[in-house]
Amino acid sequence: MKERITARVILLDGEGRILLMKGRLPSDPGAPGAWFTVGGGAEAGETVLQAAAREIVEETGFTDARLGPAVAHGEGVFHDGEGRAALIKSTYFVAWCGGGEPSRQGWQPLEHELVDDIRWWSLSELAVCPDDVYPLELVDMLPDLIAGRFPDPPVNIRYRDTATST
Repeated sequence: MKERITARVILLDGEGRILLMKGRLPSDPGAPGAWFTVGGGAEAGETVLQAAAREIVEETGFTDARLGPAVAHGEGVFHDGEGRAALIKSTYFVAWCGGGEPSRQGWQPLEHELVDDIRWWSLSELAVCPDDVYPLELVDMLPDLIAGRFPDPPVNIRYRDTATST
């Protein structure tokens, strides 16, 4: 099975809000969307920290982000639009920026196709969000991360297996 290393970013602004994207998986583009963190795959020769920094700029347009520590790791099997399985291994970093309106200018064509929204969420808004939010532990982790308390070592998070999920 192919392996894909990814960097995910829990991007916070000065008001303690988190930036999340809402989108659908390539394996099920007609499904309802879910909210998830900024991030994506590491390119050849790139560290996950370098990938995190690049993904922030590409997916948000923000160039003032300050990356903090890795706070979580997770892995799961996901399928592309052709049904091919890949083991996704993700490292989640916390980061801060000045906030503002994100830009979609750096998005890839697949992101334009599958990502429906990008917005800032307060913790109280996220706690009552009717949509799925990933990672599953994110809402519980946020109060500590916003307060500057980081797990050491990073926590393991759960991914649902898209091969068996409906």
